[in-house]
Order: sequence, then C-alpha cells, then structure tokens
Amino acid sequence: MVIIALTTVFTLYVAAATMLYFTQTSIIFPRRATGPISPRPPEAPTRVLWIQTDSGERVEAWFIPGAGRAPDSPGPAVILAHGNATLIDHASDTVALYVARGVSVMLPEYRGYGRSEGLPSERGIVSDFVAAYDLLREQPEVQGDVIFGHGRSLGGGVIAQLAARRSLVALVIESSFTSVAAMARKSFMPGFICRHPFRTDSVLREYAGPVLLMHGTEDRIIPIDHSRTLARLAANATLIEMPCGHNDLYIQPEFAAHVSDFVDGVLAGAS
Repeated sequence: MVIIALTTVFTLYVAAATMLYFTQTSIIFPRRATGPISPRPPEAPTRVLWIQTDSGERVEAWFIPGAGRAPDSPGPAVILAHGNATLIDHASDTVALYVARGVSVMLPEYRGYGRSEGLPSERGIVSDFVAAYDLLREQPEVQGDVIFGHGRSLGGGVIAQLAARRSLVALVIESSFTSVAAMARKSFMPGFICRHPFRTDSVLREYAGPVLLMHGTEDRIIPIDHSRTLARLAANATLIEMPCGHNDLYIQPEFAAHVSDFVDGVLAGAS
C-alpha cells in the first residue's frame, strides 16, 4: 500500500510539473490580463519608436524627454520595465516622476503585449530591451553615460538582465523576485523546468552600482524575503520596506520621495 501511495504521489507530481512546464509562459506573461489599450497614440512630447526584433516583428517603445531636456541640453535617462499584467500605457505615474526631475524615459513594451508583435519570452524581451537601450542612447536629449534602470515585479527581472548586458548607472527594483526559478521552487516545483528563469540574484552578485529595492511587507504574490535576499547579495543596496501589498506599492505616499531621493543622490555622485 505504501508503494502504491508513493507511486501515485510521484505520478501526480510529475504530471503537475509537466503541466507547469508547458503552461509557464502564459502564467509568467498573462497578456490577456493587461487591461485597456490606449485608443490613440500618446501626445507630444512623447515619441513612438518601433524596435525590429531578430525574428522580424515590431515592438513598440515610447520615449519621453525629461523636463527642460533638448539637444543642446541633454541629461540623464531611465529605461522602465513594467509588471507582467500591465502595459506601457499604464506607467504614467512613474513616467511623470522621472520627467519632472529632468530625467528622460524610455518605455519599451514586451513583445506580444499591447500593440507589439511576437510572443513573449525572457530571451526575446531582454533582446528587445537591449535594442531599446541602444536606441535611447541615440536620442539627442540623452546624456548616454547616465542611464538608470527601473523595473517593477517581472520588470525587475528584465532590468537586471539588461544590467548584465549594458551599462546602467543605478537600478530601482520594486516588488520583485530573486528569480522565477526560486518562485517555482517555493511551489515545490524543480527550478530546472523554468524556461524563463530571470536570475536577478546572479546579476546583483556582480553589479557594483547603487540599487534601490522597495517591497511591501504584506506582499502575498512575491514575498518580501526575495528583496531581503537581493539586498544581501548586492554590493551597494538600499532596501525600503513599506506596509502594503504587491499592487499598491507605487501609490504609497513615501514612494515618490524614496525614488526621487535615490535618483538625486546618484546624479549628485555622477556630476
């Protein structure tokens, strides 16, 4: 009886792991849960840019110049990566926070999301963000050696992978994970089945620049222990814990002040 029970449990476990292997892309990238798409293109000064992927699809990106920035007065920039169930259309609060400080914003969409073509994957999205970074450096309003990375939730994993491939002066990572593989292991699934691991932990072990980590103590989607672990791994990290959940961190009264103070400190050190 014991052998039969163990065999049944093992069979069910293998079946669950197999199902997760084949469905994980739709779980990590729930494109149909992203909310409304803007019916009209954004207004000036936003510029709509299109990235050509290595497989021939087009991926949308928005560039918004920072306040007071012009070709004869370039300044710093940030590349933003949103969460897995939103669109670039929904990032206006964070965009406004940077633009008001004279920081220009590059906001690439994830392939397969919104108006962008293709199918999402870690490899594809990171490749698109590398292309967006290179495009950002070409914008006349941008001082190419002072570019931040800012990612929320899944976007934290995207920005970390970008930091492993391009120079980012500092990182802002909110409500994110050590890796998707670690999230799988927490659900008693083997990490090796994860096709989109987003190993932020591996990147931050090697990243030398300043890192601002922000996380809600009541987060039930990605527990705060992930950010606490990242703070220990990074050489120069600040962890801000707020009494909130996963989806309401950015509306906390102190959120904008923490980001602004961090950005100002990095810029003061870079000048």
